[in-house]
Amino acid sequence: MKPFENLLEESVKRHGHLCAGQVIGVRMAMLGCRLVGIEDPKSPEFKKKLLVYVEIDRCATDAIESVTGCRMGKRTLKFKDFGINAATFLNLDTMAAYRIVSTEKSRDLAKDYAPEEASPQRQQLEGYKRMPDDLLFDVRKVIITPPEWEMPGPPRRHAACSRCGQMVRDGREVQVEGNPFCRPCAGEAYFSNDGGMVHP
Repeated sequence: MKPFENLLEESVKRHGHLCAGQVIGVRMAMLGCRLVGIEDPKSPEFKKKLLVYVEIDRCATDAIESVTGCRMGKRTLKFKDFGINAATFLNLDTMAAYRIVSTEKSRDLAKDYAPEEASPQRQQLEGYKRMPDDLLFDVRKVIITPPEWEMPGPPRRHAACSRCGQMVRDGREVQVEGNPFCRPCAGEAYFSNDGGMVHP
């Protein structure tokens, strides 16, 4: 794996700015890959061998994506909307998995690792670079058994919605009285319709 500073530079370029979240995400990804035994996650040897579950849609997630090469479009990056600055790394060959959580105490400890910085933001940015892993993160070995339709590769299951006919892939349909429904038709839409169909 490339050195931390190189990975941070690549991540910042992709993300658009340097922030404490980028530092945490790069370090989290480096640690996660090391723990599951994947030295270079972007190498052809490990293509689609690493799954990463991220639990927040913030800056650290962009950094994890940058370092690991995992992407939602490749089905190797999974988003669990828990609002926690955490990620779980799973080696699909060995099934070794570790969940890494950014500690709350690291905010207060940052000033001890960057005493030359006056602002809390700069203390966090520099302090997170220098802080030992065991203070910056809580790490647990975990067990993950992804269902077949969560795996990278082509869809393993299709179901047509009983109401609208939309094809639902990868086991995301909802059963209503024994019939498959897409989530919007099952009442789980994140939108409401505002008029008829639009034809571009």
